[in-house]
Amino acid sequence: METLLVRLKPHDPRRGHVLRRYTYRGIKFHEERGWYRVEKAVGEYLRTVRQVVGSEHAPLAFDVCTDDEARSLDAKEKEAAVTRKAATDEIKVSPARGEGAVTTEDLPEAATVSPGEPSGSGRKGRRG
Repeated sequence: METLLVRLKPHDPRRGHVLRRYTYRGIKFHEERGWYRVEKAVGEYLRTVRQVVGSEHAPLAFDVCTDDEARSLDAKEKEAAVTRKAATDEIKVSPARGEGAVTTEDLPEAATVSPGEPSGSGRKGRRG
């Protein structure tokens, strides 16, 4: 039997993820429990469920993944949860831009506004 892993997306009202529970075919999905292993047909249906019933623009309610995709998603979330890197962590090199990158020093003097000059002083007049 082929299966998929599904979970309700983590609660985040700013992103439209408002569901904390959902029931389908006798299975009660709770957001705080995490992953559920379901039959492929159930997973394919849950892939189409939206956070708000009847709204085609609402975000999807479930993450539906294979085992490998779920492991990868968990690893990314765990890495994102670490807010600050310690000196002992393995830190990737942040490459600087090479030649040809434009910086503020490259802007002409006329493009900058003088500190005493209002930003809209270059206008000729108001429409009236």
